[in-house]
Amino acid sequence: MKSQIYPHWIQRLKIFLTGAAVSLSFITSASGEVAANSQNQKIEETIQTLQKSEQRWIHINLATQKLIAWEGGKPVYAIYISSGKESTPTRLGTFKIQSKIKSTRMRGRGYDVPNVPYAMFYQNNYGIHGAYWHKKFGTPVSHGCVNVAPNHAKWLFDWASVGTPVVIQKVARATELKKPAIKQDSQMQKSP
Repeated sequence: MKSQIYPHWIQRLKIFLTGAAVSLSFITSASGEVAANSQNQKIEETIQTLQKSEQRWIHINLATQKLIAWEGGKPVYAIYISSGKESTPTRLGTFKIQSKIKSTRMRGRGYDVPNVPYAMFYQNNYGIHGAYWHKKFGTPVSHGCVNVAPNHAKWLFDWASVGTPVVIQKVARATELKKPAIKQDSQMQKSP
């Protein structure tokens, strides 16, 4: 019969390693939350700056699966999108359109799609592009890109230029963006 008694130092080592593992998981979790909060704060600051400008920019909310094209503080075009599914998520952050291609082939693990229309890449192989192979806009189904209907992809492609900011966040609040206050014209008459 084998002895179930460990030498004293092995028991202490096990206790120490268990405590270290618990502490490390807590620290990793807490630092992940701090990083996420920091990223969210940077995104919010970028949005506020863009809304005060006259610049064209694109806002994508993964929580609502909506894309809004803005000119400064004025929304000019809004559509439903399909972002990355849980296993292949769309990245959050602030980017700029790096390249535009009218038609391209997209390949990756488990897909090979020819003639993808109106692709605008904002980070490596991540981009906004037309998707003719599905009509599930409003639902995350992509491999990480932002899918839009081909007619919407054409509008965005024609409207945006290389360098246009793309802001991607996941905001589950009723009012996605703080809209600037609308100034009321003093010449407007009030109806009785």
